[in-house]
Amino acid sequence: MEYMLILNPLVHNRDNNKNAGLFCNVCLCLPLFLRWEEEKCTDGSKWRFLEHKGPVFPPPYEPLPDRVRFHYDGKAMKLSPGAEEVATFYAKMLDHEYTTKDIFRKNFFKDWRKEMTSEEKSKITELKKCDFTEMHEYFKAQSEARKQMSKEEKQKIKEENERILQEYGYCVMDNHRERIGNFRIEPPGLFRGRGDHPKMGKLKRRIRPEDIIINCSKDSVHPKAPPGTRWKEVRHDNKVTWLVSWTEKIQGSIKYIMLNPSSRIKGEKDWQKYETARRLKKIVERIRAQYREDWRSKEMRIRQRAVALYFIDKLALRAGNEKDEGETADTVGCCSLRVEHIRLHPQMDGQDYVVELDFPGKDSIRYYNKVSVEKRVFKNLQLFLENKQAKDDLFDRLNTSILNKHLQELMDGLTAKVFRTYNASITLQQQLKELTSCESKILSYNRANRAVAVLCNHQRAPPKTFEKSMHNLQTKIDEKKKQLSAAKKELKAAKADAKTLRDEKSKRVVETKKKAVQRISEQLMKLEVQATDREENKQIALGTSKLNYLDPRISVAWCKKLGVPIEKIYNKTQREKFAWAIDMTDEDFEF
Repeated sequence: MEYMLILNPLVHNRDNNKNAGLFCNVCLCLPLFLRWEEEKCTDGSKWRFLEHKGPVFPPPYEPLPDRVRFHYDGKAMKLSPGAEEVATFYAKMLDHEYTTKDIFRKNFFKDWRKEMTSEEKSKITELKKCDFTEMHEYFKAQSEARKQMSKEEKQKIKEENERILQEYGYCVMDNHRERIGNFRIEPPGLFRGRGDHPKMGKLKRRIRPEDIIINCSKDSVHPKAPPGTRWKEVRHDNKVTWLVSWTEKIQGSIKYIMLNPSSRIKGEKDWQKYETARRLKKIVERIRAQYREDWRSKEMRIRQRAVALYFIDKLALRAGNEKDEGETADTVGCCSLRVEHIRLHPQMDGQDYVVELDFPGKDSIRYYNKVSVEKRVFKNLQLFLENKQAKDDLFDRLNTSILNKHLQELMDGLTAKVFRTYNASITLQQQLKELTSCESKILSYNRANRAVAVLCNHQRAPPKTFEKSMHNLQTKIDEKKKQLSAAKKELKAAKADAKTLRDEKSKRVVETKKKAVQRISEQLMKLEVQATDREENKQIALGTSKLNYLDPRISVAWCKKLGVPIEKIYNKTQREKFAWAIDMTDEDFEF
């Protein structure tokens, strides 16, 4: 059972404690979820006291040794520190597929030139004439050297990281010592993005203290900015749970340092999210009946809203946020679908009324799906497409604000994401009931999880090492098959000897050989299941749905019911995140 530390405020003496109360004594322990009702604030505040040490910044840039040179058009060239640092970002990625993409190379070169001196700009005019080989080899050698470090050297680094963690990785919130999520500011580098993001390759500039907003209590010891610098702002907003924030400069989004997922606040927020999805379960059939009725409405806006809601429900589409033109990538959600993203087929692949959707979804990941829909939906879509051009909106009388307002009227707290959470969780529960087999429970679980990932379009590129790891695994399987064949032959010979000799010793040999065959057979089956699992999941990201859309109580109940160790489903970090679910769930839980 997970216990959270309840600290004694009487020993919270900042005058005598250099870490400002972050290491107070323990006076009481309670299970995580039992504290939620205890510590409710009725005024909307998230905390009464918050103290922390602020973020950890990446180290300053260290110039390359003189022997490591950059070449342009075949000639060695010494770069200015600013230009050299940005060049190293590209050099480190030379063996990555990103540097083969035109958009990545174009964006990098454009931003790199902004960091050059006027003399460098006049000389370096084409990326194809740049040679980063020596830089790349230098960083490659550094990486290898880290791998070859002695045990003592690794231990020293580990101890230093632990020291930093103890100083910066915890905060005090309402007399509880809470773990902070990621307290390190991301170092500068090149933006990678996902899918075909139009801004990949752009320079992520170094975040400085002047960019940082600190959030803490007025009565706490405020974090100190690094010497010679100052924070952008120090706030005391107890209506939010973030500790540090800044605006990243590529997409203009706000980044936060928050509490660790295992914290009380995060656990309670997770629990509330899944309870909201469970509330939707009670009325979802009524909502479905209503939007089916609205497909026949005399008002076009109501028809469009009803069809969009059908898509969100059936296909787990995101609503799609409105954004200013050119502000971010051209990603699309349900409300922002255009005519060019949809094709209608009265018949296709043996099915009637097929809708073909093809658009860039979240993170520029392509969403492609062919789905058979109800006839009334198909007819409405034909109507919505009439007299429109490719760039026109499919739902021209609907936006996310209108849709969200309607969802709130249907149920307090209802959003498109709640539909995704509900449909993902209910799909997992149904799939576990249908797929779970005695032969391989873990494979069955992963297949159920994969069904959800497919529903939510959680894709990934196959890992770079996929082919190599599969080859290694197949080699192990082939070797195990040879062992099994040899063991079966030995068993057959032992049985023949026992039949001839008819003594106790030969019988014992037969039993030993039987156990060997059984053991090797189980090992072979485990390897084959592993190979099947890897192959089926090579382009599916199971982690996103498992961590964000699947009520963990479904998985915990399944584990407890079938005697599957929870460690087989959730790793240590995930078990900490879902401690509340592990504590409160029994085997009879139903979503």
